[in-house]
Amino acid sequence: MNTENDIAIAVNNIEKSFKLPLEQSSGIKQVVVNALTRKSGYEVQQVLNDVSFEIKKGEFFGIVGRNGSGKSTLLKLIASIYTPDKGEIVVNGSLTPFIELGVGFNPELTGRENIFMNGALLGFNHKEMEAMYEEIVDFAELHRFMDQKLKNYSSGMQVRLAFSIAIRAKTDILVLDEVLAVGDAAFQQKCYDVFAELKKAGTTIVLVTHDMGAVLRFCDRAVLIEAGKVVNAGKPTDIADAYLNLNFKQKKKVKKDELSAVDVETYSIDNKVSHLFDPGDDIILEIDYKNKEKTKTHIGVQIFNDEGVYCFGTNTSVDGLKPFSGEKIKVTMNLKADLAPGNYSFTVAIMNENATTSLIYKPKAVLFRVSKTVRVEGVALLDYTWKSN
Repeated sequence: MNTENDIAIAVNNIEKSFKLPLEQSSGIKQVVVNALTRKSGYEVQQVLNDVSFEIKKGEFFGIVGRNGSGKSTLLKLIASIYTPDKGEIVVNGSLTPFIELGVGFNPELTGRENIFMNGALLGFNHKEMEAMYEEIVDFAELHRFMDQKLKNYSSGMQVRLAFSIAIRAKTDILVLDEVLAVGDAAFQQKCYDVFAELKKAGTTIVLVTHDMGAVLRFCDRAVLIEAGKVVNAGKPTDIADAYLNLNFKQKKKVKKDELSAVDVETYSIDNKVSHLFDPGDDIILEIDYKNKEKTKTHIGVQIFNDEGVYCFGTNTSVDGLKPFSGEKIKVTMNLKADLAPGNYSFTVAIMNENATTSLIYKPKAVLFRVSKTVRVEGVALLDYTWKSN
């Protein structure tokens, strides 16, 4: 049972709505017409409705949801940028938000000047900023641009600089929105390395993201927001499955059954159906699906153990393959069962041409077991030797 001392953030029965104007009513005639017809001139959009959850201290917590679900509004409430209509949010400790690109930046100042100004907003004095200036610039990889005005920076350059400053904050809680999606793959990996360090140091991190890989890799728990409500909360694997299934249902309405169900099977090296392997054995994963419209697709594969631990993941796009576009598609993947003994499953996704969206998502598409007793702990089996003097 959680005590108050264990909780970093408590969100209690939050409601939030906005008034959206229906039409311009600046003219006297329109004002009179609205008054006579009792037309308010605006509609109320309910963004969040009775949202509740708790985030533990030191926890890496994910908030996921489709566009328009209310997750970014929720983050702004947590960061005290908005105030709730009903309910309360209790934050125990100092909190640094990194929510919108460019907040706290002046486009007419140089990158160098913005570093010192933004640092002051985070509570650092000039001497402290001078001491960490080179580290900030090194992390952002913007040495050549520090004397240029920020208005000449690309969005990617701005987010690199902003994030490089934000992670220097002396804070108990770091709140991050999907702005990291602006960075390139190499910079995102650097950010993920920082996440790992902050998590190890006990910092509470709240992340809003569409990237289920990040949720599975970092989050201890997560919530799924849909239409302003928490529809699922719990283990990252459950939330990732629920989110991708939600997206798939939406896609199915648009795609009108362009793609048929996926058939997945595992084979041994001698091409016999098998779900039992020894460590180091070849596993041949075969994926079949029909693509009536011959749209371009990629394939994603993940491995989880029976405790929901994310063991491995890749897709044909990151591995440099061209998208598949035939009507009948069969793809095989050969990989080594370099896993500790235990029960595992393959999750398979049929993705769009850019490998950014799952069109079909099939969790636990096929189960398999790695047997034979080996005296190691963990998940992966690595070659190693011992040596002494």
